[in-house]
Amino acid sequence: MGHEQIAITTRDGECQAHLFTPEGKGEGPWPAAIFYMDAFAIRPTLFEMAARLADNGYVVLLPDLFYRHGHYDTLVPREVFAQNTFGTVIAPLMASTDTLKAVADTAAFVAYLDSRDDVAGPIGTIGLCMGGGLAIAAAGAFPDRIAAAASFHGGNLYTDQPTSAHLFLPKVEGELYVAAADQDHSYPPEMAEKFEAALRDSGVVYRHETYAGAAHGWMKPDLPVYDEAAAERGWAEMLALFDRKLKA
Repeated sequence: MGHEQIAITTRDGECQAHLFTPEGKGEGPWPAAIFYMDAFAIRPTLFEMAARLADNGYVVLLPDLFYRHGHYDTLVPREVFAQNTFGTVIAPLMASTDTLKAVADTAAFVAYLDSRDDVAGPIGTIGLCMGGGLAIAAAGAFPDRIAAAASFHGGNLYTDQPTSAHLFLPKVEGELYVAAADQDHSYPPEMAEKFEAALRDSGVVYRHETYAGAAHGWMKPDLPVYDEAAAERGWAEMLALFDRKLKA
């Protein structure tokens, strides 16, 4: 797996990003995926996850969506939980972006991937927690390029705000995989029902599953709620989707 740090020029500045490329998979070109981070920002666990995806034959772009905020120290989720610094540390970072800003950024991400000689074919998106809705919104904003999107424990997917992910569903042409936790205050059952109704009404091809016994954040090994069995199920579902839609 190759790993390099790059800078991508967006409408609002320079977005630092990490790029992961396959090794031992020939010289390419390969399909690409954009990895939308969670609120704990860029850190080693996300590198490991992006590298795992790359090792399965994808060029993976992991952008720092908090670039508008400016410098921040690498976060350790367990320390944030222990010190209860969500309001003082996480909230200011999250306030620096939203769905509409991330969609605007994605235009630059797609253009960058399309400029690479080692990338060919459609693009996939994956998002965790905060990034779950962004992965879905990107699929609606760029239906001609994004053929598959996977959202894991995405929060606030259906709200009355103009940034709600469900508003992008009517334009999605790719296939969606939405994996929810049954213990998730950011995506309670009543919201899940509304989002599934929006999925059906949009006519998009999708699978929406609720992981029994899983908590918000179960995919991430550096969180206390990490569930290895559920995470491996999620990986299998995502790779099956990406292999089918991006490698055909």
